[in-house]
Formats: sequence, C-alpha cells, structure tokens
Amino acid sequence: MIDVLFRGGMVSDGLGSALRRGDVAVADGRIVAPDREGVGPRTRVVDADGLVIAPGFIDLHSHADCTLPAYPGAINSISQGVTTEVVGNCGYSPAPVSPVAERANELHLQTKAIGPNLDWSWGSFASFLDRLDAARPAHNVVPLVGFGALRIAAMGMADRAATADEVGRMRSDLSDALDAGAWGMSTGLVYPPGAYAHRDEIVAVGEELRRRDALYASHIRNEADDLGDAVDEAIAIGDALGIRVEISHLKSVGIRNHGRIGRALDRIDAARAAGKRVTFDIYPYTAGSTMLTQVLPPWLQDGGQEELLGRLRSAEVRARLRRELETGLPRFANYSRAGGGWDSILIAAVLNPALRWAEGHTVAELAAAREMDPLDFVFELIIEDRAGTVMIIFVMDETDVRTGLANPAGGIGSDLLGVTSDTARVHPRTYGTFAKILGWAARGEGPIDLAEAIHRMTGHTADMLGMTDRGRIAPGAVADLVALDPSRVRDTATYAEPTRLAEGIEAVLIGGRFALDGGRVVARDLGRVLRRPA
Repeated sequence: MIDVLFRGGMVSDGLGSALRRGDVAVADGRIVAPDREGVGPRTRVVDADGLVIAPGFIDLHSHADCTLPAYPGAINSISQGVTTEVVGNCGYSPAPVSPVAERANELHLQTKAIGPNLDWSWGSFASFLDRLDAARPAHNVVPLVGFGALRIAAMGMADRAATADEVGRMRSDLSDALDAGAWGMSTGLVYPPGAYAHRDEIVAVGEELRRRDALYASHIRNEADDLGDAVDEAIAIGDALGIRVEISHLKSVGIRNHGRIGRALDRIDAARAAGKRVTFDIYPYTAGSTMLTQVLPPWLQDGGQEELLGRLRSAEVRARLRRELETGLPRFANYSRAGGGWDSILIAAVLNPALRWAEGHTVAELAAAREMDPLDFVFELIIEDRAGTVMIIFVMDETDVRTGLANPAGGIGSDLLGVTSDTARVHPRTYGTFAKILGWAARGEGPIDLAEAIHRMTGHTADMLGMTDRGRIAPGAVADLVALDPSRVRDTATYAEPTRLAEGIEAVLIGGRFALDGGRVVARDLGRVLRRPA
C-alpha cells in the first residue's frame, strides 16, 4: 500500500536529468513505483501540479554536531529542504574526548564558539553518535571525525610535530571512529591545532582512511594568496592515501585575490582529468563566518585557550602581533586587511551575554564608538568573551562565487554554525544557502539551471560521499523528498535578520514522514545518525 503519493508534479531525479512530469510514491519509508492501484483509503495524495519533486537536499558542510545534542529541534535546515547534513568539518568534532581532563577541557573550549555548552556525556566517538542519535535531531546527520579533535586527545594544543606514539594514538582513535560509523576525517589547517600539523603527519594518521576508502575533507591551509598551493596540498594528501578528497567551502579570499578562484578550479579540474577523486563544496555568499580569533596568527594559541588569553594581556605580545599584521606572515591570511579594513568584519555573536551590545556591528563602528584602536578593541573583546566571539567577514567576490558554483565538481555546503535556538544570531547562509541557489536557478539568474542545482544538492553530493540509497528518486531509495514551488522559492534571511525562513518549500519528507507540510514545520525529530556501513 502506498503511504504518500505526489501526483502530477515535475520530477527531478537528482541525477541531473531534465525535469519530467510524473508521480512519486512512498511506501514504508522508501520510494516505490507509482502504481495507481496501490493507492488506498490511507494514502496521502498530494496534488503536485506546479511543484517540483526532488530528493532531499544534502548539506555537505555543517557544524551542527556542536549544537544538535543540546538543540536537536533546529528548523533552519529542513525549512529549506535539507534532509541530511555532513557534520564534523574543519577538524572540529565533539569527540573523541580525551580521558586526560586538561585535554578534554581544551576540546570543550575549542568548540564553544560554534555551539552551546554541551553536556559532554560521552567519551568515544561511538558514544557521541549514540548520544546524538538519542537526541532525535530534526534532520539526518552524516558524521566525520575532526583531525583537530584527534590531535587534542593525543597531545593537547602543542605547536610541534607529533611523535610516533602520538601519531599512533590518533590513528587508533580514527580507526575507532570509522568503526563507529564515521564517513571520513576532516582537517582545519588554519585552525589550531590542525594548523600545527605537517602534511606528512596528516598522511600518517590518515592511513586508516585508505583501508576503508573513506573521505578526506579539508578546510585548506590558505584561502587567500596561497590558495593554489593549499589546494595542491589537499589533493596530494588524498593522492598519497588513494582516497576521495573534498575541499571545504572553496573561495578566493581578499580584495587583491578577487577574480582568481580559477587558480583553485584549474587544479581541481586537472586532478579530476587525471582520474583523482577531488570535489569541493561552496555556498552562495560573499561573506564567511568563523571565530574572531582567526584575525590573529595561529602561534598565539600554542598551549591552549588560557595561554592565548594570557598572551593577549601582554603589551609585548600585542606589539608583536601589530607588527606581524602590518608586515604579513607566510601562509597566514590576514583577515584584518583581506576585506579592506575593520569595517568588513561584523560581530555576529558573543558568548558573554554582557557583550550583546557588540552583535550586529562592525569592528570599525565598535572601536570608533569607544575611541579605541580597532586592533586593541579586538584584543579586549577576545579577552572579555574568552575567545568565544564569532565574526562575519566580507572577503569574497560575487563573480568568483558564481564561477565556483558553475564548476561541475562542486557540491553545496552551508557551513552553518551556532544554531543554539530559533533566534540565535548566525550567518544568513544558515537559513538561506539552498533556497538562494534554487531561487537563482528557477528565475534563470544563476550559473546553473534548476535540474543541475538540484543535482548538485542531491545525487552529485551522494556520489561524493559514497552514499547509494539517498540523493535520487528511484525505486528502493530512502524517501527523503522535497516538494518546492519554483515560482516562489527564495531565501529571505539577511545579515540583519539572519533567521528569516526560506519561502517556496512546500513539503519535506524524511524517511517517508512529513517534517514540513504545506510550508509549515510539523515535526522536528525525524532525523537520525547515518553511520557509514563497514
């Protein structure tokens, strides 16, 4: 018996085929042949005339593993048709947690800016996935384990090469995470402690990925002047291990690098032409978002957060930092200059409620109001907020963004973080990434058409992950589905009002059950952790 039948819609199969008129049927949580004889009195029949029926969208880049255990009912993703998110990116994951209290605390501190205070009632990666699954998140979760978390568990926040024993510990923890269902490992090579690791160390730890043909996802070492070299490094790591590589949130950072995303795309295209499995994810905005501490070089965090805060209180260290930001450091992207000055850096969110007055204002505005030098203001804000401040930084070029979206190797990732409530101040990409691209495509305003946009969010993404039962409309596939109105679909979230919901998404099914119906969220607990098969 058919449970749900979408009748008379335009079907996008997720594989890039042209849209075709047809029916889509669901029974027992799976897509089935739309046999009209299977329709019975309990079948929910949806008149889909004027709607596009597509597979549920897969967000390739999310940090929701740092929020969902505490706030599993977040609607930012399902409200724009996302049914599955890849989490554990940029080297960050809330597990494994070291049994050494100092190292465990450091992992807590490193993740607090991108999520709430979690209860940390887990130790191993497996126990974390059990905890996340028990929370019943609003959407499905595909977990990666963060190299940064592995390194903290093995050696804390030390700015040095790992010893052989420490590499062995990381490799063992990575193996355990893969056994538990992780789909691969991520690195964040601009974020301590990942920034302290040489390529050879990453390859040595990643031998476990080779054995499982798992994924390597990387926030590469530089997205500005040395973008090309950083892409080459990611490709080389994947090549050394013989595995798939996904380059995270591809961009060309800084005014002087606008128009130069081709440096990265040429290298990716050449690698793919040579048979290497290299892809990337991208979002449709010209501003990124990360911790405010990223305006400062990585050496400052050697030893952990307390060392960072102590150094910032030193006049001598501040003088050194000022010199380095003025003259530059090798392979360090200087965000204080990349966007043209401190007026390109917006304070998105703070941890300390007493500092809420800073949210929604640029560093330049805040410093001027207090008659302070902008860099001194940043030092003081980081100290007062205990390194928990999140910024939005305008550093990309619209043409580069669209050029990246046009490349067939690219999938879509929101890079969402900090969704601790339905009103938490976040980057608008959190509520608008998928709807923005779909709106562009439906109106003929983007670099790809609607069928290709859906393909990049579904079948292409599933192929990047090695996922065979989602991302396509075909008999037997899991019934994660979206019904959207192409005449209405659009994002409404802005930098001033970042939590405004997308429009034009009429229905979302997760495992054959409605999470969104008639444009309204009706269930926030249908997701589960999707563990990678052994």
